[in-house]
Amino acid sequence: MRRAAWRVLRALLVALGTAVLLAALLLLATNFWVLGQTRERIAHELPLCRVERVGIVFGTSHWTRSGVRNPYFEARMSASAQLLRLGRVDHLLLSGDNRTLSYNEPITMWRDLRGREVPEAAMTLDYAGFSTFDTLARAREVFGVERALLITQAWHLPRALFIAEALGIEAHGCAVSSHRIKGQWRLAAREWVARLATLGDLYLWGREPHFLGPREPLEIVPQAMQRGWAIDTPGPLAERR
Repeated sequence: MRRAAWRVLRALLVALGTAVLLAALLLLATNFWVLGQTRERIAHELPLCRVERVGIVFGTSHWTRSGVRNPYFEARMSASAQLLRLGRVDHLLLSGDNRTLSYNEPITMWRDLRGREVPEAAMTLDYAGFSTFDTLARAREVFGVERALLITQAWHLPRALFIAEALGIEAHGCAVSSHRIKGQWRLAAREWVARLATLGDLYLWGREPHFLGPREPLEIVPQAMQRGWAIDTPGPLAERR
C-alpha cells in the first residue's frame, strides 16, 4: 500500500516538476523574443530619440506608497518636456488611469507639464489609458496615431513596443532615466510575467480595450504657433464621452 502511494506521489512530483520547468522555459523564451524584437528600436539618450510628430506618455502614480514623489513619474515628465524643447516630438498624448474621481493620472501629468512651460496646444489627454494595451489600442483606434515615440522607462519599453507593432503602430522607444527605488525588483519580475501575458492578449484570447468611444484625431499644432494659447483645465472622462 505504501509502495503504491509512493509511486503516485512520485509521479505527481515528476509531473509538477516538468510543468514548472516548461513554464520557466516558456517565460524565458517569450522574454528573449520580445526583447530581441524591440531592442533596436530603443534609444537611451534623449537627443538620440527618433523624431516623431507624436510622443505617447504612459501614466503612473504621482506618489509612491511611502508618500514620496514617484521618480518614475518625475522622469517621464522631465523627459517629455525636454523632447518637446529638443524638437524630437511636436505633440504629447498623455494616457493614464482615471477610473475614480480621486485618482486622475492624465490631469496630473497635464498640470506637471504645464508647470514645465509645455503649451496646452502640445498636449492631448486620454482618460481611459487603464493599461499599456489600452493606451496603445486607443492611440490607434481613437486618436488615429499610426507612428509614435513611446516615452517611458527602459524596462517598460519592450512590451509597449511589441504591443504597438501588433496593433499597427510604427513605434520607437525613448527610454527615460530615473533613480532606483526600493522594491524595483518587483517591477522587473512583474514585467517578465506581463510580457508572457501579452502574447495571450494579442494572439489567444483577443483582448479588447475597456473603452474606445468615438474617434478624436489629434490636432497637432506646429510648435511655432503654440505660444499664447489659453490655459483651460480639461474636463474628466465623463464629460468627454
